[in-house]
Amino acid sequence: MVDKKTDSDRLAKQLGKRIAARRKSLGWTQDVLAERMGVDSETISRFERGAHLPSLPTLERLAIALRVEIGDLLTKASPTKTDDVAVLSAWMDGLSSEDRTFVLAVTRDCCDYLRQRSGGSSKKTR
Repeated sequence: MVDKKTDSDRLAKQLGKRIAARRKSLGWTQDVLAERMGVDSETISRFERGAHLPSLPTLERLAIALRVEIGDLLTKASPTKTDDVAVLSAWMDGLSSEDRTFVLAVTRDCCDYLRQRSGGSSKKTR
């Protein structure tokens, strides 16, 4: 016989760990994620502790806020390049167009410098 309560608890804990890991990879506090979702930080805390499973609509809002697919929150996967892009995008939220252009130029220049320093090829994208 399948113990639905145990399965639900396990899923809630796994989902909570993935939500917390993604939030932290973006450099956000629970308060920041809560604000982006329009909920209180205790709600985020309950999700991350596995004390509560979000509804499907709430899970969708979480995925959108965290810039991932819903499936990414439900399955274990290793970090990808798109995770790095999402982190950079999150850092640039709220910046003016001019400031975003500046951040991208500085990031590109840093990458070019580090590639040259390590003997790798420099991929200029200007």
